[in-house]
Amino acid sequence: MKQWTLQDAKARFSECVNRCLSEGPQLITRRGAPTAVLVPVAEWEHLQQSRKYKTLKEWLLAPTPKFEDGIPLPERRSIRLGRKPVTFDD
Repeated sequence: MKQWTLQDAKARFSECVNRCLSEGPQLITRRGAPTAVLVPVAEWEHLQQSRKYKTLKEWLLAPTPKFEDGIPLPERRSIRLGRKPVTFDD
């Protein structure tokens, strides 16, 4: 994936788009940090359609398990520590 600075991508936008179409996604950086990726429309549509769930709500309400091994739960202690219950004598 070719990397472009934001300034170069703006100055040579047509070349950036042409390379995107011929070579694939182009990474655009701002101040050295990755900021955006320019991808062809066909690849973007494929990525959007391959998503199983469109929203977080759909994912949460889905009948499938959310994690491979379920949600990790801490081990329970056999002895409960803490205060003894208060008893009231009449």
